[in-house]
Order: sequence, then structure tokens, then C-alpha cells
Amino acid sequence: MNEIAPMEQFSEKPVVEACARAPVGLLAELTHRCPLQCPYCSNPLELDRVNSELTTEQWQDVMRQAAELGILQIHLSGGEPTVRKDLEDIVEVAVKAGLYTNLITAGVTLTRDRLARLKDLGLDHVQLSIQDVDDANAEKISAYKNGLAKKREVGQWVRELEMPLTINAPIHRLNIENLPNIIDFAVEMGAGRIEVANIQYYAWALKNRAALMPTRAQVLKSAEIVEAAKERLKGIMVFDFVVPDYYAKTPKPCMGGWGRGVMNVTPQGRVLPCHASETVPGLVFDNVKDRPLADIWLNGQAFQAYRGTSWMKEPCRSCPRAEIDFGGCRCQAMAFTGDAANTDPACKLSPHHDAFVAAAESESAEQTPPPFVYRRMSPAKAPAAE
Repeated sequence: MNEIAPMEQFSEKPVVEACARAPVGLLAELTHRCPLQCPYCSNPLELDRVNSELTTEQWQDVMRQAAELGILQIHLSGGEPTVRKDLEDIVEVAVKAGLYTNLITAGVTLTRDRLARLKDLGLDHVQLSIQDVDDANAEKISAYKNGLAKKREVGQWVRELEMPLTINAPIHRLNIENLPNIIDFAVEMGAGRIEVANIQYYAWALKNRAALMPTRAQVLKSAEIVEAAKERLKGIMVFDFVVPDYYAKTPKPCMGGWGRGVMNVTPQGRVLPCHASETVPGLVFDNVKDRPLADIWLNGQAFQAYRGTSWMKEPCRSCPRAEIDFGGCRCQAMAFTGDAANTDPACKLSPHHDAFVAAAESESAEQTPPPFVYRRMSPAKAPAAE
């Protein structure tokens, strides 16, 4: 069934009357440029170049259209969004349009003065990503020198400016043992929220799966650590725990369900149901330069492809969880099974589940993981052996 109204119905009424059907949030990937080279980067294999990025005026128009559609939150991301010199101009329009603005940043290119200007313009929230709280390991993961020291500085500035802060901690084989210290770091920074996000293996992270995959025992221990910390820090810090798919029995709903609550705009202006959906062949991604955001959300081919449940094969079609997990992750199904319409292999009912789990157990058991293939704008290559 299709849970979204057709565009004809949308067009007959003012946009505000359709707010209940609008996405809650929009991820605005302002650029793919980034000084870090993280091996689990969520950006696509082919990065958008600076000369193809939306202009200031085009991004400002996206902000206005998002507000008219009924979107509540704008997540300003990248790459690294602060490398855009016009970030203030984009934030100013988003704030004036009535959107809640969240800056997702690695922090290493920020200055205190610029952060203060963004706050004065109305920026609501800062989400600071970290690689680890061990300096040497953080540098190894990001291929960026002295990054952790700068992140501590940024966290201090956010606290001094009395802005809400989230610490985003992607978790994998190389830092999972440091999870207690990562949580302590978030407390030290005064964060009101921490996202403990086990790596999702598609796009660039899939290239590095064998280097990043933790063991089942490490994952189970990390869940215990998070649960204990939740209890200890109740009323102080909120936890978002993104569980790992490879050791799961049931899948997570993709972005809350494909085309249900979130949309993504790439640096070139392509509008996606999720940030990894370009890995699924056969989808047509409309561009905000050519088609209104509301029309794309309601009628775009990529959004309709896996929206609702009518597209599902068995065992998803008759599963009692069909409208709970909405079939799980389409990108993961594509990456592991070769067919985006297949059951997410994270599900125990998938015929691919055993192979899925076996891959994780085999790769995580290797005593010496392979070297990273770092994320670079130029063609990537593995680093020299240490």
C-alpha cells in the first residue's frame, strides 16, 4: 500500500495542510569536500566536485521549500559543511524559514568566531563527530593530525556559547574497546546526547568491512556498556544506540521506513530517500534544480520504489513486522544479495542471513585486519604497510 497522498491531492490544498505527510527532517549535504579521510565515510563512491555544487541561492531555495513542505529539521552535513564559505547565508535563510538547524561537523575547520556568528544567526544545535578519544588512534582512523585536540576545543566553545551538543561516535573494530572512554568524553564536553553508531556496511564502508568489523563478543559487551551508562547518566545525557546489522536477528527500519520521514539532498541537488540510496541501480533521482521538493517527495520514482509494503517479496510481504521494519535496509539488501527488493539479510528469515552472519564472524576473527582504503576526493588507494 502507498501511505503517501498523490500529487494531485497535494496540489489541490495549501502545502501547510499536508504537513502530517511531510518528512520530519532533511539531510542537506552541502558538499562532499572534507579534510578527514575516514574509511567508513557514508558519502557515495563517486563524490560530487566543488564546481557541481548547488549555489548559495539554490541552497537557500531548498531551505524555503523544505519549510513550505512542512519539514521541521535541517541537518547541515557533508563532507564537512564548514568548508562552504556561504554556510552563514544558508543558515540565516533556514532559520528565517522557521527550521530547526543542526550542524553536523568534524569540527577541525571551525573557529570560535565563526561558531559564535552561526549561533547569533540562530543555529540551534551542533553535532560533533569523533573517531576515538585516543589521539593516535583517532589520527589513524581519520588520517588527520591533531584532530582530537581540535574537537576538544570545539566542544569547549559549544559549551561556552551555551549551545546544545551531540557527540557522534561511529563504532567499529578499532575503537569499540574505548567505548567507556568515548562516553566519558561526551560527558566531559557537556553533551546532552551521544550517538553510539555501529558502522553500516554499504558504499565506502563496505570497502573496509574486513578492517572495521568487530566480533560478536565485542558488540554484546558494547551493548552492556551502553545500557549501564544510560542508567548512570539518566537525566544528564540521552543515548542513541545504532545496533550493528551483521549480528542482528531483525532489521532496523530504513530511515524509519523508505520515503516515510527523511529525505536527503546531495551537493549537486539530487534528492534521495536515504544517503546511500544511489547504490541501488534503477532508481531515478530528481534534482531540486528541475522539480519542486514537494513533488519529488510525493511522486519521485526513487521515493515511490520502496515506499510502503506493496513492493515486498516473501517472506517480508506476509511478515507481521512488515509495517514495523518496512523490510529493513534496501541498500544493505542490494550490497549483500544483489537485489534491493530482497529481504534485508540482517533478518533471520532471509535466505541470505546465515552467509551474512558468517561474513562478519569470519572477518572479525582475523587477528590482523587489512589496511584501510581511505576516503579521498582523488582515486583511493590503500596506504602503505606500517
